[in-house]
Amino acid sequence: MQITRRNLILGATAIGAGGMLPLRPSFGATQIDMGGLRIDTVSDGNLVLPADFLLGGDVPLSEIAPVLERNNISPDQLTPPCNVTLLRDGTNTVLFDVGSGQDFMPSAGKLLETLEALDVTPEDVTHVVFTHGHPDHIWGLLDDFDDPTFPEAEYLMGRVEFDYWMDPDTVNTISEGRVTFAVGAKRRLEAIDGQISFFEDGAEILPGVAAQATFGHTPGHMAFELRSGNQSAMLVGDAIVNHHVGFERPELPSGSDQDQDMGIATRMALLDQLASQQVPMIGFHLPNGGVGRAERHDNSYRFVPEV
Repeated sequence: MQITRRNLILGATAIGAGGMLPLRPSFGATQIDMGGLRIDTVSDGNLVLPADFLLGGDVPLSEIAPVLERNNISPDQLTPPCNVTLLRDGTNTVLFDVGSGQDFMPSAGKLLETLEALDVTPEDVTHVVFTHGHPDHIWGLLDDFDDPTFPEAEYLMGRVEFDYWMDPDTVNTISEGRVTFAVGAKRRLEAIDGQISFFEDGAEILPGVAAQATFGHTPGHMAFELRSGNQSAMLVGDAIVNHHVGFERPELPSGSDQDQDMGIATRMALLDQLASQQVPMIGFHLPNGGVGRAERHDNSYRFVPEV
């Protein structure tokens, strides 16, 4: 694949030894050391969205105005980061999601640049694991010639999620504003049909990687527990889609969730789990490279970045 933008991002500092040690984000990459696992969250750029995307149903934006003000979030426009997770264990080089590619938003689609800064080529990737089939997570699957961007990779996706996007009726039942999501996901998944493996809730899909159903954002959205020895982290994908409203007012419907009631139930349960266990989390659209913890705060939660 020909890369048209090169050498714009420098690599991050080398990881320190011992424990789980997130380092300072550097030019789009945050590194974590977790025993035998090296985890990098690398930038695919960012999205540009209207602020009313935060809320679903008939909830007015004024309901969350104090939350936005406290977090210095513009009431006019959101620019959430896109953090793709790269896991290396000495044998496997695993990507969780593949970013937007060049067809979604001009502010996104930077994944190959940040991988290059870490001296990772597309051919180095042994596995691609999908949290779900939305454009910013899956449209980077194909290159400019409609060939797989990661040609040596094995692909893994939850069976429920795959079946949903491959169902020819999805394009007719999904909301009007997401018809292109359905068309785009099906086209890309068809390109790797026969090369993709499926898993269910609770499955250990790779050594140290266990799937956890977090349905609601999409019908088959998956999170993943990453474990090495007695250390673990939870990769939450878009089950918690931002660091402000999603934590402070998790009971409100999110405009990004396809099933908003299920999304609320999933978000509340996941936040309780993360805060109770104090398990570090990695979020696709969270700040600080997505790395932090959920802590209880008053009657809700707050996102505490790992620094």
